Amino acid sequence: MFDDRSPIYQQIAEGIKNDILSGVLEEDGQVMSTNQYAAFYRINPATAAKGFAQLVDEGVLYKKRGIGMFVSPDARQKLREERRKRFFADVVDAMLTEARMIGVSVEEIKKHIDGGHR
Repeated sequence: MFDDRSPIYQQIAEGIKNDILSGVLEEDGQVMSTNQYAAFYRINPATAAKGFAQLVDEGVLYKKRGIGMFVSPDARQKLREERRKRFFADVVDAMLTEARMIGVSVEEIKKHIDGGHR
């Protein structure tokens, strides 16, 4: 599950975010404890805790004292908005910059997207 491209705690946070976005984890639903998570993935509990703490800081998860961690009620919408912004900044804007450099018009891109490239 984990790779060497980024710290494990960040990969944990991204994995949980992906599970929320895909509906695997529901809003107000309980998530595994950091100890369960660490045991399941065979990682240091402190690493799992750091990933969970990041999600709490971002407002994606919240704690119920003595019960555990839960997905925030607005987490899915919040994550969608963040990913949409990142998608346009990282993918679309980069694509448009490249298209301008090689002489591809926005109209050509639209035609391609609409299926006119076949």
